[in-house]
Amino acid sequence: MQTDLIDRIYESSVVPELWPSVLDELAAMTESRGGLLFSARKVLYWTASDTVREVFEAYVNDGWFTKCPRMPCLMGAGQPSFFVEQDFWSEDQINRDPIYRDFFRPRGLGWSAGTGLKVPTGDNIVFSVERAFERGPVEREHIERLNELRPHLARAALVTARLGLQRAQGATEALTKLSLPALLLNETGAVIEANDLIEALPEQVRYGANNRLILSDKRAQEMLTAALAAIGASAEAKASTFPLRDAVGKPVMVLHLMPITRSAHDIFGQSFALLMMTPVTSDRAPSIDLLRSLFDLTPSEARVARGVATGKTAEEIAQDGGVSITTVRTQLRKVLEKTGCARQAEVAALLAQVTLAP
Repeated sequence: MQTDLIDRIYESSVVPELWPSVLDELAAMTESRGGLLFSARKVLYWTASDTVREVFEAYVNDGWFTKCPRMPCLMGAGQPSFFVEQDFWSEDQINRDPIYRDFFRPRGLGWSAGTGLKVPTGDNIVFSVERAFERGPVEREHIERLNELRPHLARAALVTARLGLQRAQGATEALTKLSLPALLLNETGAVIEANDLIEALPEQVRYGANNRLILSDKRAQEMLTAALAAIGASAEAKASTFPLRDAVGKPVMVLHLMPITRSAHDIFGQSFALLMMTPVTSDRAPSIDLLRSLFDLTPSEARVARGVATGKTAEEIAQDGGVSITTVRTQLRKVLEKTGCARQAEVAALLAQVTLAP
């Protein structure tokens, strides 16, 4: 994993003018011309590599964005992955599609790898790399490299989306603009600054000696402590996501811990990490992509988790996925570890509560 690139991904989350250089690197590692980030909820925000910015200004301003089939396919794919055109359409369909025939190809483009992210706040985010048509489709080995970075891109994009792709002038403004309960921590877990939304969580969050953050959920507290230590000890352990549950085990928040890196210190001072809390509600079984974005599950782990959440046995999950029962049990152990649960029944109770906040 490219640790310098991961650092810059998290730096860009609060310094969004740096996203074009990160997108440039994603493009370079996939032999593409440029990269793109779209964020949409009530308002569309986007940024791109300078090499493709003019193309996508026309794409948005001339109405091609609303006609393009790519975003609906990426958001509805149901798999936590980057995709290429051939995953959705035949060669003949691509050749006949007006977006490709009349917009991308006349501008020298026409191949891409993209992913859609549905995050708990309701923000819909798309990342893509755009490749020259003459170069041909993006190869699978490049997709695998992008997928390794996808969890980091998801966390960073959540912050960027909340900020509206605008740099905050300071820590107080940034925490306020997130519109989510959020705190800045030092390496020991002491709170340096928090926004007003934290005050609405007196049953889940309190301050101990030396202003140290204390979570009511003991397992979440253990995971927070371990995650802070991992950020300090390992170049690879750059962030963590885990649930915060109430006294009866119902998830009320999902916590996202992110390192403060590089020029992000210009905004957050000498803070060590940013802890954000996204709300969860309960009315249906969670999608695979939402599970992946919440708990850093691999695609196979997310499928096992969804099966557990819908009441399937390990044998049924194995049969549905065409894998061995041993494989499913191994994946289930990882799900238990990542969600902070001790038993399969606890996983089912936890995950059945998780869906998108309205």
